[in-house]
Amino acid sequence: MIKFYTKVLLATSALALFGVAAQAQVVKVDGSSTVYPVTEAVAEEFQKANKGLKVTVGVSGTGGGFKKFCRGETDISNASRPISTSEMADCNKTGVEYFELPVAFDALTVVINPKNTWLKQATVAELKKMWEPAAQGKVMRWNQVNPTWPDQPMKLFGAGADSGTFDYFTEAIVGKSKSSRGDFTASEDDNVLVQGVAGDVNAIGYFGYAYYAENTNKLKALPIVEKEGKAAVAPSPEAVIAGTYQPLARPIFIYINVKSLAKPEVKKFVDFYMSQGAKMAKEVKYVPLPAAIYLSNIKHIAENKKGTIFGGKNEVGISIEELVKREAKL
Repeated sequence: MIKFYTKVLLATSALALFGVAAQAQVVKVDGSSTVYPVTEAVAEEFQKANKGLKVTVGVSGTGGGFKKFCRGETDISNASRPISTSEMADCNKTGVEYFELPVAFDALTVVINPKNTWLKQATVAELKKMWEPAAQGKVMRWNQVNPTWPDQPMKLFGAGADSGTFDYFTEAIVGKSKSSRGDFTASEDDNVLVQGVAGDVNAIGYFGYAYYAENTNKLKALPIVEKEGKAAVAPSPEAVIAGTYQPLARPIFIYINVKSLAKPEVKKFVDFYMSQGAKMAKEVKYVPLPAAIYLSNIKHIAENKKGTIFGGKNEVGISIEELVKREAKL
């Protein structure tokens, strides 16, 4: 009987040790719902090619992801905007150092219901009138934004407060990050926003281009007029590459915990991401970056070039060309 219990104890200990070993082979990613489709696509291919290694990809929004990242809970943080000064300070407090790796460009897309027949385009000024804090409880109908639009209730759907898309959209449209009316349907889950706009003829919302591209049968993309006198430009990969889709074209990123790169599975995943990122970005309908960017990402890691090139600021209007120049100078 004693021998039997000894065997059971040894077997249990072995299983526990195996469980720890198995757990150590998990790459933990969290953050932006915008970046999620790219990282999830890369993760699926990586796991097919590397049996026994697992990548978990959560969606807490860019801000929520950075909270976990700066506490050391994740290896990689998906981000649809650069890390902020307050997040940099949080990471500094806990000793979390990081590499900032741009992985694609997004055309942040304003969408309406396909049955909406009166809205052909919108100016940045009109979008501001819809979304600025002063609109709360007051600008509730379409004709209050533009008198040529119908006297119908306006239903707004947008990113939640922990979303990098919320930060970027408010800065690009309203002029200040996080400056927004609060009386709208908000979610960090872009699929909730897709369903909301698809279900109401009076709805308007915004999210990453990939979610629009996956739902073109349910949604209509709204061409944007950046400034008076300029032509309306619809979101598309071609417009992003040409630099004409402004001010809603933006780079998207992954941030790597420096200590996590000491784990072989994380290093292997990051290398795989940089080799397959362009292909996967295109597959999920984002704009791939030039090959030089993915190569420079690997080079920056090899040369230990940590930190961010954005200085904690969320810059509006940066082009792919400008991003390439900045990455080359890092």
